[in-house]
Amino acid sequence: MLENILKRYFDEIPPWIIRAWEVAKEMLGEGSHGLSHTLRVLKLSLYIGSQEGADLEVLALASLLHDVARPLEDRGIIQDHAKESARIAKEILKGHPRVEEVVHAIEAHRFSNDVKPRTLEARILSDADKIDALGAVGIARVFMYSGENGRSIEDSIEHFKRKILKLKDMIYTSTGRKMAQERHEFVEIFLKQLEKELNEL
Repeated sequence: MLENILKRYFDEIPPWIIRAWEVAKEMLGEGSHGLSHTLRVLKLSLYIGSQEGADLEVLALASLLHDVARPLEDRGIIQDHAKESARIAKEILKGHPRVEEVVHAIEAHRFSNDVKPRTLEARILSDADKIDALGAVGIARVFMYSGENGRSIEDSIEHFKRKILKLKDMIYTSTGRKMAQERHEFVEIFLKQLEKELNEL
């Protein structure tokens, strides 16, 4: 799967990317924020980056490592997976000429923190992570997370309204905005039908 994504954008896969992928596989399992999410964010980031003129190696590294500390946060070991994932990235990418840009992109990707993305690559990673929370995939992820954490359908609806439906207005790139709008509209249709079914009898 990784090679299929990368071969569209790289003639040869940089060894730094292979190293980042090994770390991601070691630290992440599956679930709403697992390896499949990481690969989708990679795919989205590289596509948006190719349209927007970004550094694709920086994007690939940041995408693969952006959530590696998420399991530690889920277990209550750390408070902020973005900061810890950035710290891990800085450690394993020591010597990479653009390591600080990778680190910044990871620090700035999180919906709920106050780090503003200063670079194109950071904005794209933020966009890709948010786009993966929208559309049919985003709906599936919400209910995966709800199952993982014992959250009801009604509580999940509140999460859609409190967070998911706001994401399209937080997209930075023109490429990302087009993708987010289409997925946003699908979520609205789904929620309308879900609430109808819950309230019709």
